[in-house]
Amino acid sequence: MATDPPATLAAWLRTRSDEQLGALLALRPDVARPAPSDVVGLATRLAVPVSVDRALDELDAGTLQVLDAVLLSPTDGMSRADLAAALPDAPVEPALELLTARALLWGDDVVHAPEPVRRAVRFPAGLGRPRTPPPADVEGDLATVDDEERTVLEALARDNPLGRLPVDHSTRADAADESPARRLLRRGLLTRVDAATVELPRQYGLALRGDRPYGPTRTRPEPTTTHRDPEVTDRRAAGAALEVVGRVGELLAAVEEDPAGLLRSGGMAIRDQKRLAKALGVDERQAAFHIEVAHAAGLLDLGGPHRDEWLPSRGYDTWREQPLPERWALLAAGWLDSLRVIALVGQRDPAGKAVNVLSPDVVRHTVPAVRRAVLTTLGELPAGEGLATDDLLDLLRWQSPRRGDRYTLVPALVEEAERLGVVVAGRLSSGGRGLLAAGEEGAADGMRGLLPEPVDHVLAQPDLSLVAPGPLVPELARTLATVADVESSGGATVFRVDEGSIRRALDSGWSASELHDFFARASRTPVPQALDYLVDDVARQHGRLRVGAIESYVRSDDHGLLSQVLSDKRSAPAELRRLAPGVLVSGLPADEVLAVLRTAGYAPAGESAGGAVLTRPPGRPRATARPGGRPAAGPRPLRAEEVEATVREIRAGDAALAARRTDPARQVPGVTTASTLELLSRAVREQLPVWLGYVDAQGSGSRRTVQPLTLGGGFLSGFDEGRGEERTFAVHRITSVDLVDRG
Repeated sequence: MATDPPATLAAWLRTRSDEQLGALLALRPDVARPAPSDVVGLATRLAVPVSVDRALDELDAGTLQVLDAVLLSPTDGMSRADLAAALPDAPVEPALELLTARALLWGDDVVHAPEPVRRAVRFPAGLGRPRTPPPADVEGDLATVDDEERTVLEALARDNPLGRLPVDHSTRADAADESPARRLLRRGLLTRVDAATVELPRQYGLALRGDRPYGPTRTRPEPTTTHRDPEVTDRRAAGAALEVVGRVGELLAAVEEDPAGLLRSGGMAIRDQKRLAKALGVDERQAAFHIEVAHAAGLLDLGGPHRDEWLPSRGYDTWREQPLPERWALLAAGWLDSLRVIALVGQRDPAGKAVNVLSPDVVRHTVPAVRRAVLTTLGELPAGEGLATDDLLDLLRWQSPRRGDRYTLVPALVEEAERLGVVVAGRLSSGGRGLLAAGEEGAADGMRGLLPEPVDHVLAQPDLSLVAPGPLVPELARTLATVADVESSGGATVFRVDEGSIRRALDSGWSASELHDFFARASRTPVPQALDYLVDDVARQHGRLRVGAIESYVRSDDHGLLSQVLSDKRSAPAELRRLAPGVLVSGLPADEVLAVLRTAGYAPAGESAGGAVLTRPPGRPRATARPGGRPAAGPRPLRAEEVEATVREIRAGDAALAARRTDPARQVPGVTTASTLELLSRAVREQLPVWLGYVDAQGSGSRRTVQPLTLGGGFLSGFDEGRGEERTFAVHRITSVDLVDRG
């Protein structure tokens, strides 16, 4: 005997198999957490506007056209046969399978659109809303329009029913120069949305389209691809990756030495951005890119609640010790999931002010999805095949037309991906494919073997430079950061040794003999004699002045040197005065006096209370870690076991709901009553599932389907079907027991 078709979305969901419900949860994971209590709860979740919009945003133009046809049906539903006849050139059946799998349509022979979907699609097929009351004679109204008016109507009937009214400077409603749009508005062929916007009613739009009410069939564009050897692509990607890792390392070293200030409105000051650009040898736009990438990777952040500085984070110490592929992978993964649009840095905000790097004004919560869409589309191409940016845009707009306004960012995002080495000339690199497939770990695996192995030596040059013929091992890189300054970077990094860098090493606790040993050990070429002389000369001057606290004092056995310091105009900011023949004192702190004297060209050393030379502490200030790591790019996909567990909970809740409707619930006023124990004993004996009301130790109540196994000692042991595991329940916490009717 034939059964009546389901009357509601919830009733239709009950007819779906476990596999179909699981597919729905996998396609729309946002409705599965926490697990809905039953099918009615699932239907309610599916109607949430945010969930509906997210599901619609993921549909391509062809699938949306099939949905539009259902939404434009004059009846509540539309049969599959009528749909196929209405869209003869469209892939109706695959589209219907996808739409019903996502519960954006429901039904079998006749499909219906849930009301939340109708509300979410404001202009199906690009047609306006129906005019109320409907026009009496649509064809007659259209026959009265002149050529100018028809041009306006046909433009609004194509794909956007909204138009802007031209400014009307006339003072009479029937003025001869009245615009065609205003004439149409006055006669009712257009309706007013607001003071400046009009809309073409659906009845007129359908009549103007004639035998193509849903517009032209929306087919997938077939862009022209170009081929390149994948090995060439990966070599270029490795070069870009090596450069970005090196630049970010230089950036963080510069910020470590001289932290950047935080603006009151958020972000980094322009002067600090310019300073860092000069230190990196790049323009300000490229400096902004590297600053933002370092921040997205969690390597650069604010110094905590009591510091208004941008500093390297604690993660920087771990990052610089990692192999190159892992270092690059962290940068690429941070960029992929970042909510910040780097391209907006430097542009003008609505008030006309330039947007600063690291400003909160560049946050856009939709940009991670756009980045993933770009990489996913390129990743679907065969290895070696690439797309021009314009062709990529056409494909993206077809794949997700509802996100079309977001795709204005695509050219800038592609440029960033190429600078990182994720994309090369419209092709996904091996590292990019690994990033898309398996995140940070996959990115490192994809780049492994492409980046050069780090070297453990430098080449000392006669001009006091040290050339690193490749990336350096971490220990050597840390040491060189103390004893030399980066002069240029690239495939080979050039370090410069000068008086300032040697003094910095001595301040850090190095001795002259240790410096000589280091240069001899680290260089594969003979150490120039000039470098040995420089070390000895600076060391000879270093520490002849000693600075302590008075607030502070300056002492030296060389009384002539103290007299020179006291009379030197450059040392006047130190506010020094003579206390004794070998001692000067100041009311300023010792670190300020040290800074003034070093700026004046002297080489003072700090001194402890016992007279020992103080070295700078090895630890540098670090930013506090951001809680929670990188933000999620969207709802996390469900694992197979999560899908199965959620389906079980929904089925259990639905079975309990049906049981309460057909069989009076047996409430247990006293948990030790004979009726309670009798019912539980029967369930154990006959292996009957029960619907159990239960209150846990925290006082939270729940209802669950349980297959009882044993009863004794005040405890019920059974298999919780909702959780998919065996559990033990204290009998005194059971509040109700119902037999579950499986029939």
